[in-house]
Amino acid sequence: MRLDRATGAISHHTFADLPALLDPGDALVLNETRVIPARVFGKTPAGAEIELLVVRFAGDEVIGMVRGLKKLKPGMSLDLGKGLSAEFLRRDGDMGVFKFPLPEEALKKWLRDHGNIPLPPYMEREEEPLDRERYQTVFAAKDGSCAAPTAGLHFTPELLADLAEKHVLQEQICLHVGPGTFKPITEEDISRHAIDPEYANVPKALYNNLLEVKNRGGRVVAVGTTVTRSLETAARHGGEFHGPTALYISPGFEFRLVNSLITNFHLPKSSLLVLASAFAGRERILSAYAAAIQERYRFYSYGDAMLII
Repeated sequence: MRLDRATGAISHHTFADLPALLDPGDALVLNETRVIPARVFGKTPAGAEIELLVVRFAGDEVIGMVRGLKKLKPGMSLDLGKGLSAEFLRRDGDMGVFKFPLPEEALKKWLRDHGNIPLPPYMEREEEPLDRERYQTVFAAKDGSCAAPTAGLHFTPELLADLAEKHVLQEQICLHVGPGTFKPITEEDISRHAIDPEYANVPKALYNNLLEVKNRGGRVVAVGTTVTRSLETAARHGGEFHGPTALYISPGFEFRLVNSLITNFHLPKSSLLVLASAFAGRERILSAYAAAIQERYRFYSYGDAMLII
């Protein structure tokens, strides 16, 4: 779907039409993060089963979501199988903090060899062999996410080549996606919602290239909410950013760089839908979603996409 946020006009396309919907000199910004097999299973010393989702690395510590967190006590050693153990240090909100005997890169290798891809829970199935690559973008390069930046799943090498032939600039930033991106909004006042920090990396030279595109009248097309949050975080830090961002974009937000957005269709009560509403306007988004339902668009991670210009 193509949505004109100025007029509310909607048109329907296949994703392969994207080069025809963009102009030479526009810039497409992709998130090059790669999903790691971050889901592991283990047991406490008493034999109770736990499930750990590695969310982020914080120096010598690892932050993770744990099914069975209430069973854990500080100092407890968890057996994760395949020769690996982890020490539970403490709780951090609804997360757990752990100490592993392996440094970060060695632990990432262990996860690649023995971990499980963290498929969205609504899929209600276990990992299949093809999921290792199917739940990745074709430009994924930097390990660190526990969920895919789903707007990027629509791209193929052939489509990227077609965009390059159209002289659409392609840039890549990195934001490692954590479960906080998908945490539902429970506050009655959505402005009170908070997003868990996620690591983002936006180099200064890349930001300046995009600013030049915008200044000469081109579109800065953020592929996904993760790219949007990364670029707008950098816009508030002098044009570059390297570190954890918890930027929450809601109606009334001033977009300083991004002026076009590719995003999937999101669930109610999600910060992703709130971001889209902040970008295009609540009424425009509600109308677009009504049209999407009527036209039988697919929602969720493997669903269809919308280009908002």
